Amino acid sequence: MVLKFLGKKTATPAVTFVVLMGIVSLFADMTHEGARSVYGSYLPLLGASATAIGFVSGFGELVGYSLRLFTGIIANKTKCYWGMTLLGYGVNVVAIPFLALVPENGWMLACILIVSERAGKAIRQPAKNTLLSFAATQVGVGKAFALQEFLDQLGAFLGPVLLFCVLWFKGGENTLESYALCFAVLGIPAVATMCWLFWAKQCFPTPELFEKTTGNEAVSKKSSFILYLVAISLFAFGFIDFPIVTMHAAKQNIFSVSSLPLLYAWAMIVDAFAALVFGALYDKIQFKALIVSGIISAFSAVFIFSISSFWGIAIGVTLWGIGMGAQESILKAAVVGLTSKENRSASFGFFESCFGVSWFMGSWFMGWLYDFNPHGLVICSVTAQLLALPLYARIHGEKTTTKPSAA
Repeated sequence: MVLKFLGKKTATPAVTFVVLMGIVSLFADMTHEGARSVYGSYLPLLGASATAIGFVSGFGELVGYSLRLFTGIIANKTKCYWGMTLLGYGVNVVAIPFLALVPENGWMLACILIVSERAGKAIRQPAKNTLLSFAATQVGVGKAFALQEFLDQLGAFLGPVLLFCVLWFKGGENTLESYALCFAVLGIPAVATMCWLFWAKQCFPTPELFEKTTGNEAVSKKSSFILYLVAISLFAFGFIDFPIVTMHAAKQNIFSVSSLPLLYAWAMIVDAFAALVFGALYDKIQFKALIVSGIISAFSAVFIFSISSFWGIAIGVTLWGIGMGAQESILKAAVVGLTSKENRSASFGFFESCFGVSWFMGSWFMGWLYDFNPHGLVICSVTAQLLALPLYARIHGEKTTTKPSAA
């Protein structure tokens, strides 16, 4: 099935590497997404206030994205792709099981571990995406990153389900002992993450060799990449953060509090399959795939906040999932086509940082707008995302006109 999606008859080394790194992502997402699903109920038991929880969540994401600018540059300078990937995954997955050892009233220690987990992702993400991009040039960059996102979301689904089973086994007890068991159990996929990662490194110590450097790479792509950073920043600023969606659904009494996780689960399912569809589409029509996905996701806020009904929110969340699937697959794939092999880690660092900081600022601003004028939120969200589309079109035109001269 994987070979059919990637358009290959046999498992070439590049295909094998892409699949191995996808399995690593699956177990890593099981670990940290499983933990994130219970932070909201776990931290108050340690004595953390709502303000502290909100600050740590936002600060963790800010650190996780902004730090990638520096880790991308470091990976680019040192070319130590495997070293930074191993270090980042190590911090990323080890911090979670250690939450099982946090004592009563130790909410500050728990917060430090949570932020450390985000920092670990920042350390490894640019280097890991660079490693993947080398093999993706043989497989198809859209499909390769789409497969990663699909397995990511599979892990993001399985992690919370695993903890649901643990809490069910404990009789649904909302106690520190129950959560300590949850974090200890998450040590299993954490260990699996590192085992698969070491195996991938053992089998493919130099993934750089997958991508052949040609003499025609000298075509300057700097202006197109800067334009691309502006475009994805606009998209990220306008893309609604999901907690605002669930807050609105609960506030309007359209969905019960107990059913809100199912709403998020549906978004993740749409995300996973949208990534596969748009990943394959990107390899065929390039930036036109970004324009199509952008048009679809831009109007998610209209259905969610202007048509406050069950079907309005359901349709809006579906469109949101499509946007998220495109964000995590073809937005990354596009970086490969806009940057040289030598500078790709730094480029991924700039991309991840611009996207993350813009999303953080946009989420804060959208939350402020929701408190004062929900219709203003809809207008701002749709406008920001649509403004990115002409920039995608311009980049696509530049790439199209550049190809003949490069040849």
